Amino acid sequence: MTAAGTLARRPVFAGADTRKFANLELRGLRSDGSFSGYASLFGEVDLGKDTIERGAFQKSLAERGATGVRMLFQHDPSEPIGAWKAIREDSRGLYVEGLLAPGVARAREVHDLMKNGALDGLSIGFRTVRAKTDAKTGVRRILEADLWEISVVTFPMLPSARVSNVKNARWFRDKETELVRTMRRAARMMMKTTFRQG
Repeated sequence: MTAAGTLARRPVFAGADTRKFANLELRGLRSDGSFSGYASLFGEVDLGKDTIERGAFQKSLAERGATGVRMLFQHDPSEPIGAWKAIREDSRGLYVEGLLAPGVARAREVHDLMKNGALDGLSIGFRTVRAKTDAKTGVRRILEADLWEISVVTFPMLPSARVSNVKNARWFRDKETELVRTMRRAARMMMKTTFRQG
């Protein structure tokens, strides 16, 4: 993938192998290097005019499991940076829990970049098994995919997904998260002043 994200798909091997970029929507990055989030969001059209449909990864995950999917840095097979502890589909997308390997220099760098909000993208590497393309819109619906790797990357293909929370840091990008935080702060302040006066 180029820095500008101009290529929708990059063949890795001959055939239908594909790399799709989605953003890592981080739920929590802990000091031990564990994190969770979404590697793909169902039904959202990415910059390459592809959308992953609910159920697309079920067969692959049943056969391969989380331990059979590699965690790489920038799709480089010579740069494994950790292991996926859990990968599952839920109503929203492809939920992942991973652990960066503390003994690997690149993983320590990735951990620091994630904590600082400088690195927040995930990209899924898969082989398309079944897909349908809408003739009017040109959007390709991925109905079944063989998932074989998820990489931490710089540039995601799914711009709507953003970092929502990084533990031990006060950096947020998405407006919904900021709104929730502001509302919680206001509610706490109201509770304090209400109970003091009452």
